[in-house]
Amino acid sequence: MTPTTTRPEPEATRTLTMRLGDLDITYDHRVLRPRPWTVAQSVWAAELLVDAASGPVLELCTGAGQIGLLAIVDSDRHLVAVDADAVACDFARRNAAAAGLAGRVEIRHARIEDALAPHERFPVIVADPPWVPSARTSQFPEDPLTAIDGGDDGLSLARRCLEVAQTHLVVDGLMLLQLGSWSQARAVQDHVEAETTGLVVTEVRRPAPTGVVVCVRRTDGSDGDC
Repeated sequence: MTPTTTRPEPEATRTLTMRLGDLDITYDHRVLRPRPWTVAQSVWAAELLVDAASGPVLELCTGAGQIGLLAIVDSDRHLVAVDADAVACDFARRNAAAAGLAGRVEIRHARIEDALAPHERFPVIVADPPWVPSARTSQFPEDPLTAIDGGDDGLSLARRCLEVAQTHLVVDGLMLLQLGSWSQARAVQDHVEAETTGLVVTEVRRPAPTGVVVCVRRTDGSDGDC
């Protein structure tokens, strides 16, 4: 059993705002501080949406919402954004409203496995799950534990995201999954090949030294490139 880590609560909650792309993203210490390099994931998603099938975008582990919001801001797409943390959902709603996107964004406060109805399908999914191995979370004392703790190998939530992709992507739909390292990307590729049906990893990009983004396609049995 992994020991529970208790982190001291700051004396006062101070709301901060960060400019990411064309949006101002508001957050505080209770949610993961947005990383500027994650804009690259949003840009990639926006590029994929140009030729993607119709339908809304799904964002898993939305946090303050910046990745999903930036992915759809220059399109007419709707966004369904999911997070298990109520505070994160509140900030995501606030940021959607500030961006003028409230009418196109639905925020769902739910665990990944409970957030979607069986019939729901999406052409593009973006996901930024916690990916720090539990034993290393103490190295990041300023980050909320639930926002970074990815389990023993850092991939517990990533595997749940893959389960969602397997069920809820349309055929030829794509998921952009953020991870922490090349080794995690290789582990995810091994998992996809051994444990999933109808998914294939088609590309991995490293937009920053501390993260990678894996493109996963749901296929009809034939491989393809993003």
